[in-house]
Amino acid sequence: MFDSPLSASAYEVLDVAAHVSDDELRRAYRLQLRRTHPDTGGDATVFIQVQRAWELVGTPELRAAYDRGHGFSDDEVPWDGWRAPAARTDTRPRAKAYGEAGASRRRHYVAKVHAWAGSVVADPYDPAFVRTIPRELRRILANALAEEHTARAVADLGMGFTAWHDVAVPAGATAVGAATVGGEAPPPDTLDHIVLGPSGLYGLMSADFGEIARFRAGEVIGSGAGSRAPITALVTQVRTIARAARVRFGGAILVLPDDDLAQATTPLGAIRGTTVVVVRRSALRPLLRAGVPGSRTIGGTELFDVRTRIQQTVRFA
Repeated sequence: MFDSPLSASAYEVLDVAAHVSDDELRRAYRLQLRRTHPDTGGDATVFIQVQRAWELVGTPELRAAYDRGHGFSDDEVPWDGWRAPAARTDTRPRAKAYGEAGASRRRHYVAKVHAWAGSVVADPYDPAFVRTIPRELRRILANALAEEHTARAVADLGMGFTAWHDVAVPAGATAVGAATVGGEAPPPDTLDHIVLGPSGLYGLMSADFGEIARFRAGEVIGSGAGSRAPITALVTQVRTIARAARVRFGGAILVLPDDDLAQATTPLGAIRGTTVVVVRRSALRPLLRAGVPGSRTIGGTELFDVRTRIQQTVRFA
């Protein structure tokens, strides 16, 4: 919460203007607690959001730091939350990775922002600026960030895993809506991640719906998902790459921010012969280490063969 371009600010959650006094802010917090408390008929999810908002702005020191970092202060300092992550400097063994997670969506975001503004924008990642752009543009940035978060989680799996990010899907995927996530149309025909390890081979899509995901008939529904079908898109992309590389995927995984999913994992069963699981970002590493339930482990020379086939097939967006 609050680290996504789609999130309401702490002030919006507390239903006050950003410039109110500390006393007014405290009164608003107490009022929102009473309004949203489950014991008085409030929504438990909103009640938790109110508490988290107060944890960010509840003291003058915390509030000053929050304002500087989120574009509410004239004394703004650089904030890297929505910028491309800096290169890591630690030397721990990491998963082998190819491609750049979120790259095509970031290019798409910057191009769309410049087209919307009608000119070159000095800093398209400035928090104060991001709050002013249409939600459809903020969604592109949010999904780029989601890809990058997933890539970092996969990297921490260690050297037994290999990942390919921002993969161009070979001709044959259904372009209309196939790569659409949450109503946002990124550069077409890209699969966010392919992950290979001892537990199996998986295709991953990273998304940020800005709300709790709901499901019906094996698909994500609701305003956050837009008019498209992200699960159908993911399965289509996985099957297309499987045919092109002549490999068998153990499953397809939709990765969401923790606040977007009611439970750690939501199995959706087999869709067009592909096992699909929706998972919170914090639960992704344990899932990939253990494997999607029912998936087939890969080891020895087969692991090398699958890696070679994928490496020879994939191209990057």
